[in-house]
Amino acid sequence: MALDLSITNGILGVRPPVTKPHPGFLQQAGEDGVRKLASDHYDLIKDSEIAFLFPVNDDDDFAAAQKHAADFLIQICGGRDLFTQSRGAPRMVGRHAPFRIDNDSRVKWLELYATLMQPLVDSGIDEEYVQSVWNYLDIFSIWMINTPD
Repeated sequence: MALDLSITNGILGVRPPVTKPHPGFLQQAGEDGVRKLASDHYDLIKDSEIAFLFPVNDDDDFAAAQKHAADFLIQICGGRDLFTQSRGAPRMVGRHAPFRIDNDSRVKWLELYATLMQPLVDSGIDEEYVQSVWNYLDIFSIWMINTPD
């Protein structure tokens, strides 16, 4: 089986049902592996067309955003509730409301993640578990769209 990294078309105001990633992903990647995934993603964001959506000009704020992303991903993959402990209930739609996120920006965000998926499989993480992370990111990111294209 090869990874299917297709991107679902996102529509403003549509919130399709989403399935959390398989907990086997966290078991195999470990918290450090999930943190590396989030960190690598943010490193790609810094030099991307969507950098303006992130605090790239403030190292402390950027590092905090990177940590929050990793904490959320760990929690959503069945790990410790690190995000909730540090930030409160996720309420991700509300947290992203101040940022103008259209489907095009979402697609670019996903494309950056897509480059990181096969290396996870190559590192020994079961393809099924990596696919479950991709499927989650693809669908849940639709919920963040708050601006028309």
